[in-house]
Amino acid sequence: METAYAGIDLHSSNNYLGIINENDQILYGKRLPNDLSKVLMALKPFKESLKGVVVESTYNWYWMVDGLQEDGYKVHLANPSAIKQYEGLKFTDDKWDAVWLAHLLRLKILPEGYIYPKEERPIRDILRRRTLFVRQRTAHILSLQSMITRNLGTRMSGNAIKKLTLSDAEELFDSPFLVSMAQNNIEAIHFLKKTIYKIENAVLSEAKLRKEFELLLTIPGIGKILALTIMLEVGDIGRFLRAGNYSSYSRCVKSRRLSNGKKKGENNSKNGNPYLSWAYVEAANFMRRHCKKAQKFYQRKEAKRNKIVAAKALANKISKASYFIMRDQVPFDESKLF
Repeated sequence: METAYAGIDLHSSNNYLGIINENDQILYGKRLPNDLSKVLMALKPFKESLKGVVVESTYNWYWMVDGLQEDGYKVHLANPSAIKQYEGLKFTDDKWDAVWLAHLLRLKILPEGYIYPKEERPIRDILRRRTLFVRQRTAHILSLQSMITRNLGTRMSGNAIKKLTLSDAEELFDSPFLVSMAQNNIEAIHFLKKTIYKIENAVLSEAKLRKEFELLLTIPGIGKILALTIMLEVGDIGRFLRAGNYSSYSRCVKSRRLSNGKKKGENNSKNGNPYLSWAYVEAANFMRRHCKKAQKFYQRKEAKRNKIVAAKALANKISKASYFIMRDQVPFDESKLF
């Protein structure tokens, strides 16, 4: 039986399955509904000859990859942001995309994503949802802060706004409409605060830091939530060959394209993990408050450029330091970082 390779172009309600042989001849091509039983039925005649099945890493890949792996297929998760198609093509469609994935697998040049272990995925995803709620709470705090400054001419700190009650809104404003808006913000802030704490308690009680990640707590500015975020987003630190690869994955590296010292364009700035990017920027902001050398480094960068660049530069240093801490299982050493 001839060797075969399969590619699946996955969409929200359907997918296109393409199967080719060693000579890039199409053995099978059909659009299927997002029904695992029908996908498995289509693959069954080729199961013994299939070298692998490529699934495009879209927002809804979990069910497909899990189902194929449980049925005994070798699954590869394609990284769409790193896949480059032949630029001379005039027309492409779902059939071409599926066949192209299989073609890249056959040539052994498929850019692959990391298939996160199924059993650990839910706890990682709920911690990601916490980030969403934190941003929403911040939006309500800034909205109320702006309203107070606009109408009263005074500025109230974020911590003070978090402590406001519904009755405080009635004392702050004389207009019933302003009172109503303020109370809406206050209610949302309190609700989101409870939701965030509930998620944190659930994660802290269920997830335990592995040995290589416990040492992250020795970095000034990284507490349990940030350490857990890094652990759950990284998975296996061994999948990164060098500190630079990890820093790039954490979005701590510039996406500029240079030639002869001049900027010629931008590469894909969204390639990488946004949650690790957030975690290291948070760590940078905390570290500069608790570490004098970090504060001096931040101030030098800020004087040359601006606060955003300074925070990102410090985040980059922390990400590279944490790579060696996790890989070599050693505690944080301030003298090596600065």
